[in-house]
Amino acid sequence: MTVPTYLPYFMAAGTVAVLVAIFYGLNRALVDAHWPAADRRRTLRVSAVILLGWLAAAITLSAMGIYHVTSGDTPTIQYGILLPILIGALMIWRSEATKRIIAAVPQQWLVGVQFFRALGAIFLILSATGTLPRLFALPAGLGDTVIGLSAPVVGLAYARAPHKAAGLVAAWNVLGLLDLIDALGLGFLTAPSRYALEVQPTSDLMTVLPLVLVPVYLVPLFFVLHLASLAKLRREAVATNGHGR
Repeated sequence: MTVPTYLPYFMAAGTVAVLVAIFYGLNRALVDAHWPAADRRRTLRVSAVILLGWLAAAITLSAMGIYHVTSGDTPTIQYGILLPILIGALMIWRSEATKRIIAAVPQQWLVGVQFFRALGAIFLILSATGTLPRLFALPAGLGDTVIGLSAPVVGLAYARAPHKAAGLVAAWNVLGLLDLIDALGLGFLTAPSRYALEVQPTSDLMTVLPLVLVPVYLVPLFFVLHLASLAKLRREAVATNGHGR
């Protein structure tokens, strides 16, 4: 298994771009929501500790080879994927602080930030060069590209007509979640382990740095953003119906 020389630079630039967009968008949303400066700074600090600490942990565990197994071994990468998603889901539905943040962030931003999913086009390049299996790379790459490029369109539609576009946003979020689930499943089945399918090349590259950051960091992050968008839609619908009565 050979890691293409350009891949670490691509992953570093992509990850930094995602985080910069999140922190900038969060700060802008809190300013527009007229949060006190002290509350904004505290929220940004806590968010930075969570996201950067999670990234550091993901890099450290990956560098230790925790997620890289060989044929016949029991896979471990599922823990790096599912645990952050479960924690994020619990925060969205149980944490009052998280609910307050989601209420302050515009829906079109929660949708629009998923533009960076288009970076998944790298899978198509790696498939074309024989580095990743087509069984995984084509659906994952095409799905991420479509969801990413459509994100600004869906976000703009919501910004212009929130009530009319609510159904579109919900459907787009569901499609985005299904795309992530499909990619994770195919990646799991094509990477070396006791449960792997017989494919060549395998998805072994997805279990080592730098590309392992996609399943253990970026995918859970985008998954949680989809959940936050759906939760915001539901809460706003409940609030609207309640006022209507």
